[in-house]
Amino acid sequence: MLSNSSLKYVIAITILSVLLAASLIFGGWAYSGRQDYKNNVDKKIAQAVETAKAAQKQESEKQFAEESKLPYKSYKGSQTYGSVSFNYPKTWSALVEESTSQPINAYFYPDILPSLESKVALALRVELLTSDYASVASQFDSQIDDGSLKAIAYIPPQMTKVANAQPGLKLDGQITSDFQGSMVIVKVRDKTLQISTQSNDFLKDFNDTVLSSLTFVP
Repeated sequence: MLSNSSLKYVIAITILSVLLAASLIFGGWAYSGRQDYKNNVDKKIAQAVETAKAAQKQESEKQFAEESKLPYKSYKGSQTYGSVSFNYPKTWSALVEESTSQPINAYFYPDILPSLESKVALALRVELLTSDYASVASQFDSQIDDGSLKAIAYIPPQMTKVANAQPGLKLDGQITSDFQGSMVIVKVRDKTLQISTQSNDFLKDFNDTVLSSLTFVP
């Protein structure tokens, strides 16, 4: 039979052994947790770096695309038909037809102009029509009424202080049966200028470059 002192010694050893085992288990768990946390942090840092690189690349490509449009090209129409003039990106190709039956019939698209039968949305479509303004504008009444087109009165920025320049229409939405975009209709002498982009992808160029530089003799 163990003496009291021996019993106390055995109990102490047992307790110490249990505590040591618990410490080892806890230490192993804590180390494993730290390693897992470190690995997750490293992974998150790597993912953040890749995301930042991708964002920087996208921003650089966007900036390059914008810079490549400069300096702008200019279209200048005949004085006989109101000297219609505007700028457009130098990266756009143009096909411009001029005749007495339709003084301006023009198509613009980045790089290579697609076939006109392909139904590709054009960056810019310009028409100087021999029809009067009221008859051209009235063709869009039903779309305005049903909400597929939003219409506001509009004068090109360069024309706001020009004598005899009359407000036209700016239409946004379903400008044709095939295309969503934006269109401006304005009176040019006894004719009507109809200028549009057939895709919202080109809306910034349309508003900030083409329309902002558009001029004509009323």
